[in-house]
Amino acid sequence: MAKALPAPEIMKMTNCMRTLVALLLATGVTAGAQAAAAPDGKALFTNRCGMCHQTIGMGVSILARRPNDASKGFLEDRKDLSAAFVRTVVRSGIANMPRMSRGEVSDAELALIANYLSQGRP
Repeated sequence: MAKALPAPEIMKMTNCMRTLVALLLATGVTAGAQAAAAPDGKALFTNRCGMCHQTIGMGVSILARRPNDASKGFLEDRKDLSAAFVRTVVRSGIANMPRMSRGEVSDAELALIANYLSQGRP
């Protein structure tokens, strides 16, 4: 039969265990939350831009009028977009597209969206 530890030793071990468990939980929860909260460019495009630039959105119908546009207005199908152009258009607006503030799309989100649409072209 094991001997019981004196009360002060139990308290030291309990405090160490609490600290260790708290650190492990905080690290695991933070890492899990970051992984879950870090959508890719496609998911962000769908969420932030899809209302106008997917399926039958206004952006698609307006861009589809461009002559000789093989993409039929779908930005995801374009091969001529650069990330810099996408960022500029989103922040400044162009023609019928209004500018989008950092409150609507953060710089980090915009970078992911621009990289997705440009297919890696700067």
